[in-house]
Amino acid sequence: MTRLSDEVRMAVDQELDQMLWSAIEDKRLLRFTYKNNERIAEPHDYGVQKGIVRLLCWQVSGRSSSRVPGWRLVDVEGMKDFEMLDKHFSGSRDAGSDKRQQWDEVFIRVGARVPKAS
Repeated sequence: MTRLSDEVRMAVDQELDQMLWSAIEDKRLLRFTYKNNERIAEPHDYGVQKGIVRLLCWQVSGRSSSRVPGWRLVDVEGMKDFEMLDKHFSGSRDAGSDKRQQWDEVFIRVGARVPKAS
């Protein structure tokens, strides 16, 4: 049986996929453009939600239509001009009960190693 992640992750830009894994494992900030706004964020959860590959992140700076800092749910397909920064963050944040996400599958999460599909 093929895992959902095997099928879905193949559609993600491989460079971006590897960077998201590394940034979450190493707790490093990301810089990327999403919806025409440059953002700097802590990546926390990377997985599939409602059939869409997404990243849950804490945006620490940059531009957004919402208040910064704050939680963002980003469709990975829409991420452009991405780079992993040298700056680290401390780890998990309490998302609060109203911010918890329901995932179809989590590939990797800060502080919780999920076996990577090959």
